[in-house]
Amino acid sequence: MRENAVAREAAEAVQVPVGTEMLNGDLRVPTGAGGVVIFAHGSGSSRFSSRNQQVARCLGDRGFATLLLDLLTPAEEAIDIHTAEHRFDVVRLGHRVSAAADWVATRPDLQDLPVGCFGASTGAAAALIAAAERPATIGAVVSRGGRPDLAGQALQHVEAPTLLIVGGGDEPVIHLNRQAMSGMHADVKLEVVPGATHLFEEPGTLDQVAALAAGWFSRHLRRTPRP
Repeated sequence: MRENAVAREAAEAVQVPVGTEMLNGDLRVPTGAGGVVIFAHGSGSSRFSSRNQQVARCLGDRGFATLLLDLLTPAEEAIDIHTAEHRFDVVRLGHRVSAAADWVATRPDLQDLPVGCFGASTGAAAALIAAAERPATIGAVVSRGGRPDLAGQALQHVEAPTLLIVGGGDEPVIHLNRQAMSGMHADVKLEVVPGATHLFEEPGTLDQVAALAAGWFSRHLRRTPRP
């Protein structure tokens, strides 16, 4: 019954302020949510990413609120389609994930919930940069086929437990993830999904990603009772 109830939860269209700009997002908050996960999409992607939506549905079934956010404004997206100049600006994107975490704290229905980040591709670097910027707010990070190495020096300042999920057939990215792990002091784990390539398009592989992410957030995101 819980899964059916969660599936009927309608997304709330929200706007997250970042300076003078507004970022569009889709927020789902299941009844009795135990945490909220902010999605940092990969290069050239958006809140409409079918893969991240699938993971978000799984997290919703496990009782997590989810915020799928466009990290670029419509004007920036229009430029980026032709130039790709914004999608790799992980520092800017990381600041925007931080702003999203700040915005979550302003929502009465979310402000008492622990916050996690799920990053895909270059979005993983943005999620880790945000975790370094908001160590008291972001309690856990999961990366799917990510480029955590692009977070650079921010990696050593990440305190949030971090799960790196990579496809077994994505050898170059496995190497880059191991390289990033060597620069981290946080609790970090690498999970390799056998038979999966970079986009986890193989049958059942994205389901494994979703299950791993849900397990990680369930372990590391804990609601703290009010004093």
